Amino acid sequence: MNTIFVIEQLLNGIGYGFMLFMLAAGLTLVFGIMDTMNLAHGSLYMAGAYVAAKVHAGSGSFVGGVLIAIAVTVLIAFLLEMVIVRRLYQRDHLAQVLATFGIILIADDLVHAIWGPSPIMAPTPAALTGPVQVLDGLPYPSYRLLMIGTGLVVAIGLYLLVNRTRLGMLVRAGASNRSMAEFMGVRVARVFSFVFALGAALAALAGALMGPISAVQIGMGESILIPALVVIVIGGIGSIRGAFVASLLVGMIDTAGRAFLPPLLRAVLPPTLAADLGPAIAGIAMYLLMATVLSLKPAGLFPARS
Repeated sequence: MNTIFVIEQLLNGIGYGFMLFMLAAGLTLVFGIMDTMNLAHGSLYMAGAYVAAKVHAGSGSFVGGVLIAIAVTVLIAFLLEMVIVRRLYQRDHLAQVLATFGIILIADDLVHAIWGPSPIMAPTPAALTGPVQVLDGLPYPSYRLLMIGTGLVVAIGLYLLVNRTRLGMLVRAGASNRSMAEFMGVRVARVFSFVFALGAALAALAGALMGPISAVQIGMGESILIPALVVIVIGGIGSIRGAFVASLLVGMIDTAGRAFLPPLLRAVLPPTLAADLGPAIAGIAMYLLMATVLSLKPAGLFPARS
């Protein structure tokens, strides 16, 4: 198989993995640190994609669209946390799942009412439409390199925030023993609100960056929420390092399966069947990976330390 093609698909997998990481990192923070199952996290991803696409198309500024999308999504998350999610912190996971699933339905209907039922295509920034010569004979889209670079910066920033700052220490303290942290003067409710807003900002950033390479449409949050949940289970709930490693694994397995399986299957199957079966097997592969990891390490690859 062509080496250039293999490297190209590897880069595609890394880019997709970083986008999964940005979504899964916020989700694993909310679930692992706040012990709150927020299925509406995908709706925040969808909101970021729609706002960024519309602002970019209207103003011509990609950076402005991303920043406004993050600001709007964080505001939505702040109101959502204050009005609904805060009341779920002390409830069981079933109540959290039912309440946040209801938010998904409401969010989809709101998007339908505001922007209509048809998907929209977010424009690619004019400065990033051309390729970059990564290797000899391998021109690679500059926009996808931006996605990879952004994901790497976010990963480093999150690690430093959680493990090397006073705020990260307060977050870990509130998650480990809320009563003791409050007794020591930590305003845990305020810390948890920050964590929820940070997760929303990451989801919005992921949605805004994915918009130009995929259709922005109703339900896009639910479709990517499932791989994100798989990522946090594989990596270990509450673990940023686990989410990072698992995101790259899932991203590369999914991308490689969709790129390499159909040509391999065509050697033994009819072309039409191979074209349909390849992506299906690639979609199943991440669940097989999850099952394998859980059978060996039930808490995930890098379980968060309490």
